[in-house]
Amino acid sequence: EERAHFPCSVRLADQTNLVNMGMSGVAVCDEVVESYQSLKLGHKHKYVIFKLNDDLTEVVVDFKAEANASYDDFVGKLPENDCRYVVFDFEYNAGEGQRNKILFVVWAPDTAKIKSKMLYTSSKDGLRKCLVGIQTEIQATDSSEIDYETVLDKVTRGGTTA
Repeated sequence: EERAHFPCSVRLADQTNLVNMGMSGVAVCDEVVESYQSLKLGHKHKYVIFKLNDDLTEVVVDFKAEANASYDDFVGKLPENDCRYVVFDFEYNAGEGQRNKILFVVWAPDTAKIKSKMLYTSSKDGLRKCLVGIQTEIQATDSSEIDYETVLDKVTRGGTTA
């Protein structure tokens, strides 16, 4: 069976598509890109949470939310003491009718281990290159930085929170 090839993927001998993510050496598995595409193009998920695997060598899918999941559901799924990446199909109404933007969230709580925060931060740009079409990036270290109103303000103004 022929699988889709993404610009960031490299065919390896074991028939797994992985991309080296820069200086960190962390790779991205096919399922990450496929899950993102199903969120972006098929609207099958409201959000998808990604994490590093146990040996910290690859970004893998941690959780896929149903299309009807809420923003509060997403915030509640974030671990208190560990980092995650999230793509979120953010719907809002800024007085111009219903709109949506795809958010890329880097969740790196202050309580996470330093090694984890460093790996997630150094791997972020490589992962983003695989997820074409992201419109807003949110970098959050505590719940106030991913509060719905804070994110809505960032989305309607454009740009990135750091």
